[in-house]
Amino acid sequence: MKKIILGLSTLCMVAFTSCKDDASKKIDDTKVAEAAARDEVASKFPVLEFDKTEHDFGEIEAKTPVETIFKYKNTGEAPLVITNIKSSCGCTVPQDWSREPLSPGGEGQFTVKFNGSGTNKVSKTITVTANTEKGTETVKITAFVKPDPNKAQPAAKS
Repeated sequence: MKKIILGLSTLCMVAFTSCKDDASKKIDDTKVAEAAARDEVASKFPVLEFDKTEHDFGEIEAKTPVETIFKYKNTGEAPLVITNIKSSCGCTVPQDWSREPLSPGGEGQFTVKFNGSGTNKVSKTITVTANTEKGTETVKITAFVKPDPNKAQPAAKS
């Protein structure tokens, strides 16, 4: 019992003597200002703004390749970095975008090629992965794919 009381007394003495420093006096005002400035910059994001969010190729014949260009601008307050652009299927290929940071106010573009596969109304989504607040932005292409005139049509039953 004496050992327990002696142990608790020693623990209390250590606790009281180690807490005598005032922690608020150890705060460095310059570091607080640096942290505030860093946090303010970290809360600024680039904004990816497209000239168009959808492109309609109209009527095209099957297997006819077509392409369009999507132009974009960084209207935010931080450099824009596009890390990837991918489509919803392999028949649509985005290419030719810059992997370099785009400063605020800067403009860029990328090309989307569609090989004309599918039938009737076709819609494809292109996803742009960037350092924007949402992380991804999307654009679309649409087309009405007419049947291939060279392909044999099934005979009509009479």
